[in-house]
Amino acid sequence: MTENRLLATAYRFRVTFTLPGPGAPAPGAPTDLGSGGFQECTGLEVEMEVGEYAEGGRNDGVVQRAGRMKVARLVLRRGMVIGGAGRVVPEMWTWIADVTGGVRPVRRYDGLVQLLGADHEPVATWAFRRALPAKVVGPQLNARTGEVAIEELTLAHEGLRMVAP
Repeated sequence: MTENRLLATAYRFRVTFTLPGPGAPAPGAPTDLGSGGFQECTGLEVEMEVGEYAEGGRNDGVVQRAGRMKVARLVLRRGMVIGGAGRVVPEMWTWIADVTGGVRPVRRYDGLVQLLGADHEPVATWAFRRALPAKVVGPQLNARTGEVAIEELTLAHEGLRMVAP
């Protein structure tokens, strides 16, 4: 009996953000940071520190001990969105300005990165929690090209796990 297996493609994905915890979001807090509108996502990465222990009398190798988990920062890139008022929607810039400007409580977002199949249904999902904006990069402007203005958001978060889709 043969099983028909296909490889997942990396060009269909969705990123969503939610404010964790009960109750309504803080006044002025964006509840949507452009969910689904990103064209690139990198940093779906978890690494475990491994400690080596040289056990006395054991000469054929060392004991490997599990250590702390480290997660990579998520980097999201997207085209800048022009809203209904004919201006760029600045929610990522507002978020980092609030955090660095001392607005408390600090807004942290949980989120999902979902890899989508041909039917646009999730085939794989990664969940991250308590994300902060570590860096926001504006577009590289060049009058000689007709490229879309791309902005980039780097998220520092407190955990990443793969969940059932």
